[in-house]
Amino acid sequence: STAVTQGADSFLIDALMAAGNGKWFLVAERGDLDALTRERQLIISTRNSYDGEGSNRLEPLLFSGLIMSGGIIGYDTNLISGGIGARYLGIGVSNQYRVDEVTVALRTVLVQTGQVLLNVITSKQVYSTSTGFDTFRFTENGTELIEVEAGAARNETATYAVRSAIEQAVLEIIHQGIEQDLWDYSTGG
Repeated sequence: STAVTQGADSFLIDALMAAGNGKWFLVAERGDLDALTRERQLIISTRNSYDGEGSNRLEPLLFSGLIMSGGIIGYDTNLISGGIGARYLGIGVSNQYRVDEVTVALRTVLVQTGQVLLNVITSKQVYSTSTGFDTFRFTENGTELIEVEAGAARNETATYAVRSAIEQAVLEIIHQGIEQDLWDYSTGG
């Protein structure tokens, strides 16, 4: 859907790399693995052509013990909406609001067995508000009309909501892992 960002994996990588001041997770590239593999093949081929077979070998790629996967599983619009307004003698004010919600799922899978170790679903609400002022007056014995409207709207972005929900999911995964004794960050491992 175009209602939400298509770059949620970048938010996940950022959240994982920021956890514990960058010390809790070692993140390996898998989203663009084809490009990474092609570039490594180009390096090997070039080095073999200029320096001879087997020279300056590349270090092996990191392998993963855990895979984090999931996605944006919902974007529900107009869950709650409402407002209030008043007009007196042709002068009025109004205030309206609307609440949407984005839902994210994140799971941790053990690579050795394929077992889903942890699974979380988090949600973040997206708030929108609108305030308006208007005046509506007849002048000259009802033959002329003056109408003026002004207003402003404020919308929390869906991208911010997605990022917040992903960061909350990573935090929940960390807490669940500690509760299930999968890791212990108080001792550094």
